[in-house]
Amino acid sequence: MKRDGFLTFLPWAAPWLAGFMLFTALPVGLGIWYAFTDYTLLEPPIMVGTKNFARLADDPILGTVAWNTFFFGLLSIVVGTVLSIALAVLLSKPAQFQAFWRSAVFVPSVLPLIAVAAIFKLGFDGELGAANQLLGLIGVEGPNWFGSGAWAWTALLMMSLWGVGPAVVIYLAGLRDVPKQLHEAASLDGVGSWGRFVHVTLPMISPVILFNVVIGIINAAQVFVIPLVMTGGGPGRSTYFFAMYVYDQAFQYGDMGYASVLGLVQFAAILVLTGLVLLLGQRFVYYRGA
Repeated sequence: MKRDGFLTFLPWAAPWLAGFMLFTALPVGLGIWYAFTDYTLLEPPIMVGTKNFARLADDPILGTVAWNTFFFGLLSIVVGTVLSIALAVLLSKPAQFQAFWRSAVFVPSVLPLIAVAAIFKLGFDGELGAANQLLGLIGVEGPNWFGSGAWAWTALLMMSLWGVGPAVVIYLAGLRDVPKQLHEAASLDGVGSWGRFVHVTLPMISPVILFNVVIGIINAAQVFVIPLVMTGGGPGRSTYFFAMYVYDQAFQYGDMGYASVLGLVQFAAILVLTGLVLLLGQRFVYYRGA
């Protein structure tokens, strides 16, 4: 019976299994193998043992890209979480054209990221950009957004908030699952709206917050298109991120072996950070019925 069930299951799972093996397992396996080779993409790989791993200790750029990626992830996750929850709370209230406002928040996230990044780059242009034009209307002289690290970071952070739509939709679903009886009981006890939000709403949607934070960590650790299009990593590598460094090592310098090592480091960092967040979640996340 078990064998018959497996034979019935296999045809249905075969497309997924084929895609997983071809687009996930095979690239991961090749990446691990290339990490122990000297591979220039134009010649057959040559085994060099752990030489590529030893280069990590002497790489002067690695610390810069790791810090930039960590700091960007911290900022984008914190600000994005606050903004997403605030928008979800607003959109959960009865209002005219509610469906329109919800769509307006979500639709930007389905647009091609590279096209949106190019539009934002034009919008933050120091001379002709819409951002400085709007600032000029109120008598404020706009900065050279991509001429200094601080303003370039500001532009990248604002661009990263463009895609909060999926998180807002998930928070909306979480808010609908908060029992109304808890809000009513808190109101009868004299708890104000802010108190109900902090002591009722947030604990009840804490599993949703944990999920979105984990997704945010994974996305932030792989940020690539936004800085590549908007800043190119400048000025002075102030917006140069880990994924950009991996790409440059592989395709700009033709060093696929060291790029594979960097990719493994990136994967390990995501794994460790995700594990730490999940461990913290065991203490701070409330699960109904647990």
